[in-house]
Amino acid sequence: MEIGNGCISKKRKLVEEGSLDELNEDLLERVLSWLPTSTLFRLGSVCKRWKSMADSQSFKLACSRIPSRDPWFYMVDADLNRSIVFDSAKSSWKRLNHPSLLLCDHNRDSIPVAASGGLVCFRNMSGGYIVCNPVTGSCRELPPVDPGQSLLAIAMNAYSNYHGSYKLVLVSGDLPKLSFKVYNSITNCWEEEIMLRRNADDCTKSNDNDEDAVYFLSTAGNVVVTNMQRSPSKQYSSVFTLKDGEEIVYFLTSSGRVIACNLTRKCFSEYPRLLPVFSEYSIDVVECKGEMLVVVLSEFFESASLRVWRYDPKTKTWNQIAAMPPAMSHEFYDKKLDINCVGAGDQVFICLSSAELCSYVLYDFATNRWVELPECSVNGQSLEFMSALSFEPRIEASV
Repeated sequence: MEIGNGCISKKRKLVEEGSLDELNEDLLERVLSWLPTSTLFRLGSVCKRWKSMADSQSFKLACSRIPSRDPWFYMVDADLNRSIVFDSAKSSWKRLNHPSLLLCDHNRDSIPVAASGGLVCFRNMSGGYIVCNPVTGSCRELPPVDPGQSLLAIAMNAYSNYHGSYKLVLVSGDLPKLSFKVYNSITNCWEEEIMLRRNADDCTKSNDNDEDAVYFLSTAGNVVVTNMQRSPSKQYSSVFTLKDGEEIVYFLTSSGRVIACNLTRKCFSEYPRLLPVFSEYSIDVVECKGEMLVVVLSEFFESASLRVWRYDPKTKTWNQIAAMPPAMSHEFYDKKLDINCVGAGDQVFICLSSAELCSYVLYDFATNRWVELPECSVNGQSLEFMSALSFEPRIEASV
């Protein structure tokens, strides 16, 4: 009896394994395109037919029709010549082949500065830009651009992964004189620089000296400076949103004030401060499901608080929408931490780093869960990251 059942089970298994091979090419591609990206790379080792399909343009087109993929977080550490990501779907660290173009002498110190869809943008020391698909390693060097005035923000928006349609936006100037310049991948050129006017409804105009550094004594007796000390990859940190047909870039000034640049209306607004200028805090902006949010780490009554805020344009006030449990955030007190955050769908990935502590936290809005991630080690060596950028791992994303 046992032998008979074993034969039946074996026969059923063979039928199940052969069922995929019996599908026509188009249907097979559509079925396999739903596999996780990390699995797609192993298709070529199954059989010759699957290897041929995995390399075909029709399969990449099928992959492009998948609405979304769980984000990977591209990590940045002191060594810029390697690519390490955190896979949110499998809750694991992965090491990718570093793009060969970034190993050239003039690009060796390139820093990832923006990401959208399946693409990540790097900036080299001479101010040149390289757009890369971290999964496949394909890269494109963008035409040189005149840096012009002081660079404030870099934002990216991918409209179509498969056909390589994306924009890179540079915001420059000194408040209140701001301008922006756009690279369009379709034309492969930079468009004319456009000046931004102040929004007529902006009632939060900062004082002339608002962006100057202010020094003060903390409750612990330490000298604190209000100018943010950002990691190099987050120096030009910004988020891009598309709402009601309007393209908006949000970024932080050196003193932590949020600026919104409406590229469609060609105007900008300053948002009211979340905390007084003399407060001890670290701040970052993120984008989740097309909405700009702010993450703040602050200290109060000898404890630390990590909270997420949303701005209400009707009341022109900030509303708290999430807070880390005090038992988790208390360990961050008096560690002089800098937070660097990135949003993706329902998730916010947070890097907390200082000379004393390095920690990574993932917050999920859907479940209201805060999870501290395990440390990452390569060849037995523990790595510490300063920041991360979020992208969708897509083999079809074209540069």
